[in-house]
Amino acid sequence: MREETIFALASGQARAGIAVLRLSGEKAGWALARLSGGALPEPRRATRVRLKDPETGEALDAALALWFPKPASFTGEAVAELHLHGGPAVVSGVLESLSRLEGLRAAEPGEFTRRAFENGKLDLTEVEGLADLVAAETAAQRRQALRQLGGALHKRSEAWREALLQALARVEAAIDFSDEELPPEILQESRDGASQALREIRAHLDDDHRGERLRDGFWIVLLGAPNAGKSTLLNALAQRDVAIVSDAPGTTRDVIEVALDLNGWPVTVADTAGLRDGATAVEREGVSRARKRAADADLKLALFDGTAWPDRDAATSVLIDKKTLVLFTKADLGGPKSDAHALSVSAKTGEGMAALLARIGEEIPGRMGGSEPAPLTRLRHRAALEDCAAALVRFLAATETALAAEDLRLGVRALGRLTGRVDVEDVLDRLFAEFCIGK
Repeated sequence: MREETIFALASGQARAGIAVLRLSGEKAGWALARLSGGALPEPRRATRVRLKDPETGEALDAALALWFPKPASFTGEAVAELHLHGGPAVVSGVLESLSRLEGLRAAEPGEFTRRAFENGKLDLTEVEGLADLVAAETAAQRRQALRQLGGALHKRSEAWREALLQALARVEAAIDFSDEELPPEILQESRDGASQALREIRAHLDDDHRGERLRDGFWIVLLGAPNAGKSTLLNALAQRDVAIVSDAPGTTRDVIEVALDLNGWPVTVADTAGLRDGATAVEREGVSRARKRAADADLKLALFDGTAWPDRDAATSVLIDKKTLVLFTKADLGGPKSDAHALSVSAKTGEGMAALLARIGEEIPGRMGGSEPAPLTRLRHRAALEDCAAALVRFLAATETALAAEDLRLGVRALGRLTGRVDVEDVLDRLFAEFCIGK
């Protein structure tokens, strides 16, 4: 336990009806009693209190107080919460009074959650789930973050770790008691356990990065020749004017991105420069960026001017692959109708837009997942499991028992890095810095 007691506003700085102020540490109860001028409330029961400045006796607020004795709290330390009226004068008055109490200081970003981790209330994957939950902008991101916060990946990795520890115990027994008669199947049982864990870890890694995609968002790139209707379509999808629409070719030179919430899924749509041999160096650079963005896209929308069909521009056609949805634009002016291979749309009148959104909505879940019970949401997760898998491959191929045991230890250590059981100080510093103050 740390000696310092920390405090912070946990509900943000904006003016609101209620402001939540949190304290954690050995002096949290003492500080609450000093402010309220009475005994501590019944644990985990909201109690109305009148807060006064301990030095001057000046009234600060009529508030609700909650008391959580250690270790039954979020941080594992003694925790107090004050639900204040959210006016700036009330909040600043209480914060100023707390800052003058001996042994108390303002919390740093993420410090409450870091103390929860250090006191064993959360493991590292659950901490990351909490960070993702705070940052979630769509329903799908919220669901994934809640699974992570609920310990989905923690439970899976702990099951693998337990299996490897059992295998390691058998191998070490074979080393320590090599001069005694041990069951001949002891080493084979270790290999069987490690093989099963390796199969499960490999299956978990073979997820097409869906968890990371959902956390970072689904990328859609609009491709097509100049005046194919890309910017008009982008404006229609965004339901506002975000890109300049002009009959002059080459209007879009750089990539324009718009973030959308599409039926609960995080989506970023990128408008790109028209695909043609650019007349200027700037336009040629824009086309180059368009092709690079297309290579990284989760879904490409290849736009063809429906009024010019069947003339399909070659620059766009060569980029069509299994990640591409073909669109015939300007449907209000004629052109081909929608079929099994392409959709006909008019961003100007809205014709075909509902079908387009429905089609995109069908594509996203299959490419992003979102229903995996224990998704890998960060590159760190994937690296730890890949290290573990590599160690298990070496273990299964080892002919020297002592070296095999060391490979098993490395596999266990890799899983420990995943949950934070071993030294991950560099990871912790970066992670908790992302949290807001009061969390």
